[in-house]
Amino acid sequence: MLRNLLLFFLFAGYQSLTVSAQDTTQYAWWNPVQNSFPVIEGQGWSKELQSPYDRLPARSEKEVRKPVWDLSHNSAGLLIRFKASTDQITIRYAVTSRHAMPHMPATGVSGVDLYALDSDGNWRWCTGKYSFGDTIQYRFTNLEPNDQYHKKGREYRLYLPLYNSVKWLEVGVPQGASFTPLPTRIEKPIVVYGTSIAQGACASRPGMAWTAILGRKLDRPLINLAFSGNGRLEKEIVQLLPDIDAKLYVLDCLPNLVASVGLTPEEIKNRILESVRTLRQKRPSTPILLVEHAGYSDGALNLTRRRYYTDANELMRQAFAQLKTEGVNQLYLLPYSSINLGMDDMVDGTHPTDLGMQHYADAYETMIRSILNEPVGPYTTTKPCTQFRDAAIYDWETRHRDMIALAKTKAPRIVFLGNSITHYWGGQPQAPISRGSDSWNSVLAPLGTQNFGYGWDRIENVLWRVYHDELDGYAAAQVVIMIGTNNLQWNSDTEIIEGLKFLVNAIKTRQPSASILLLGILPRRQGEPRIQELNKGIAQASGQLNVTFANPGSVFLKGDGKIDESFFTDGLHPNAEGYQKLANQLAPFLKPTEQTNKARR
Repeated sequence: MLRNLLLFFLFAGYQSLTVSAQDTTQYAWWNPVQNSFPVIEGQGWSKELQSPYDRLPARSEKEVRKPVWDLSHNSAGLLIRFKASTDQITIRYAVTSRHAMPHMPATGVSGVDLYALDSDGNWRWCTGKYSFGDTIQYRFTNLEPNDQYHKKGREYRLYLPLYNSVKWLEVGVPQGASFTPLPTRIEKPIVVYGTSIAQGACASRPGMAWTAILGRKLDRPLINLAFSGNGRLEKEIVQLLPDIDAKLYVLDCLPNLVASVGLTPEEIKNRILESVRTLRQKRPSTPILLVEHAGYSDGALNLTRRRYYTDANELMRQAFAQLKTEGVNQLYLLPYSSINLGMDDMVDGTHPTDLGMQHYADAYETMIRSILNEPVGPYTTTKPCTQFRDAAIYDWETRHRDMIALAKTKAPRIVFLGNSITHYWGGQPQAPISRGSDSWNSVLAPLGTQNFGYGWDRIENVLWRVYHDELDGYAAAQVVIMIGTNNLQWNSDTEIIEGLKFLVNAIKTRQPSASILLLGILPRRQGEPRIQELNKGIAQASGQLNVTFANPGSVFLKGDGKIDESFFTDGLHPNAEGYQKLANQLAPFLKPTEQTNKARR
């Protein structure tokens, strides 16, 4: 019987090899370094690098200590984005040093990690079969090529090794498959200066480092400047940080500044003080988050180890209090108690497991959302996310880029937030469809209105756009909101109203001097009764929010409460005549210019 079992396994292995050998798929290979525009995200000095996967500029080699420079070649925090419509993706690459460490597996030290976003903005993780050698290979197979909305595929994000340096890397898809590299994102990044923990020790794979988890939670670029054992608030690194126009600076170096490092308490405290002062001098308004030591999992029993982090945290609190006394604004502290790691959160008493990484990320998210005024709520309408539903007509991310660029060139006087009903009305940025350009040009354009409508947007998608800089850098006179019809199929009236409340409050934070006009949802075929009741709730909410409410869509209703189909193309989107009626109803609520006021007087 034993002989028969051996023969069975040998035969099964032979079959496996034969199937592999018969795999004749021809791949098209793409090298990110050779791309015509930057695609490697997570770098603060992409034009000053010695090697394409480095994290510090070449000029810093002569300024920082050698261990820091050596660690800067590790690709921790770097990621590559692309869109693909394919059932399989292969990554092949080479690294410079050992694959694994005693307390951290090869999949974390030297592996890659692939995540996807579906068309509704939900994260999906991709499992890959890997082999480690001179060339490392990950194969991701049996992928669903497309979502339900179109055949344009989805976005993927490839996280690079945490504790190794990439020599070269290629992404392969079957020849003929749709593959589109995506440029690095334009939003201001979160910049983290830290230790081995922030670099990623000891995550099982790159996507499980707390910095990567946090980047997905906030859906914002993050630059990881953590150097294992060498995150010591050194001036040579701190002076580099203001080169990056950050959304937030995070200083999480205390685990490398405990007494065992050999620095005096006075020196540790002074490094905290000088780091903040340097950042504040060069970046006077950018928030700075100081982070206490999260402790050791054996601290309950090991008195010496407990004293290391409690003493360091006391120095941090003293420095924080002194800086606040000096009048340093936009300075925050994430305390040990908020991180709240437990005894099962660490591999070796010092470095987090995946569970610990998740707890780190949760604590950071809570604090940073408070700092950046980006709250989330319990409903999908109150959780900001992107979307890729209307890809057959336009690209959502490209429109987001164009929107921010146009606002910088010519600041809008009136911001009109909406979905396809607004998007395909008219105005700038130019849309692929324009059904009401005459009425837009005659009524809205003279008032300095910019069209911030995106086809297929729901409330949560507009919330993401508001959180991600579309209202930043200028002062609008008025913000008009007409959103929610795409939520009707998925959300209750309560959820829609709560989402609108979140959205209005987010707008108030970013455009405090603008008046806000909240519009009722336009009536649509077979949805008139529900929308009529929902708009009553929206009107009541507008009173609670102290914003103006208008219901211009009532102009489309006949005496029996049904829509007049002659004003619509499909029972939802107005035609040219419908847009003209909508513009006429809306005009009295739009904030006039001084010139218009004078003409009226």
